[in-house]
Amino acid sequence: MAATDHALARPLNGQPGRLRGGLWLLLVALFSLPASAAVLPADRADVLYHSYEGGGVKIDGPAVLVRKSVTDDVSLSAQYYVDEISGASIDVQVLASEYAEERTQYDLGADYLLSKTIISLGYSNSSENDYEADTYSIGISQDFFGDLSTLSLSYAQGSDTVGKSTDPTFSEEKTTRSYQFGWTQVITKNLLMNFIYHVITDEGYLNNPYRAFRYLDNANDPSAGYTWLTEKYPETRTSHAAAVRGRYYLPYRAAFGFEYRRYNDTWNINAYNLDLSYTHPLGQHWILDLRYRFYSQSDADFYADLFPAENFQTYMGRDKELSEFTTHTFGVKVSYELDTGWSRNWLEKASVSLAWDLIQLDYDNFRDARRDDLTPGTEPLYEFDADVIRFFISAWF
Repeated sequence: MAATDHALARPLNGQPGRLRGGLWLLLVALFSLPASAAVLPADRADVLYHSYEGGGVKIDGPAVLVRKSVTDDVSLSAQYYVDEISGASIDVQVLASEYAEERTQYDLGADYLLSKTIISLGYSNSSENDYEADTYSIGISQDFFGDLSTLSLSYAQGSDTVGKSTDPTFSEEKTTRSYQFGWTQVITKNLLMNFIYHVITDEGYLNNPYRAFRYLDNANDPSAGYTWLTEKYPETRTSHAAAVRGRYYLPYRAAFGFEYRRYNDTWNINAYNLDLSYTHPLGQHWILDLRYRFYSQSDADFYADLFPAENFQTYMGRDKELSEFTTHTFGVKVSYELDTGWSRNWLEKASVSLAWDLIQLDYDNFRDARRDDLTPGTEPLYEFDADVIRFFISAWF
């Protein structure tokens, strides 16, 4: 299962988090362009440099994808991706010092074409100094009604091992199961619609061992200060998401796209997002893409910026990604299709692209605890902007 699909059943805010979301989802979205269910993905290679900077954190590194058909009905793919992470988010600035680490991920995939059916298998491994993740996936898609409709089903299971760089004896396990149903429908010759329903179940150690919540030393006197303790999370979580996507092709080779998505989970987070995009050709070789995304979510039922007491409730967390917030994303991408006439014997086409996203995040109940000169609970609400840049070269052969 592609990471972009996994993202459907998780609230997304565009941040790196523990690097299993945000930027990686953007990268896979670039590499995993949709194809007709009854046609194998095209043979291609992509080389990309990505960079994320925001909230005191910088992430950058290369990514490479190669996809090749080995027979008329079998296609194989391999992908390698590296993150170099440095800096300190607001949580680290409050509780620890700056850090630097590296995360690597590789993915292997195979697609088998049988008449109007494609069966897909995948394996992914993500590794860093304190986190190891392995995911296995299987999917099937089938064309119906004269190839105007496509049904897709997928299942993935992940096994993660959570460590802690400051404690070599710390080790916890997490298991994730993902189920997805999709329906793609050609409505008219210009309009393509897609509906997706996605469920994810998580079990095991679901919080971050480095994160802490804060509580008042004296609930009757906030000026007395507060104390930090390691967060306490539930050991299960079930997420549901449904999305409707569409793409309308305009007569002058342009296209308009949209998505509306609703999300909820057993931690009582409710979220929705609206995505709008527009693609416009400029001459014979240039393509301009514009996009806007609005995202909003409520907070988890065990989240608080500042608890009144140490044992106020069973579960207690202060992760800003579980708080109430909104994001606005503005994106632009420029692509140039290279002239490959000199190499037509082996190269069908090639392109060079540069993309930039500006993400604005505004938190409604997460405060800037770095302001220790103010009474706890009166600090300003936290907000920041992030820049995501991708430069990549693609070749079809």
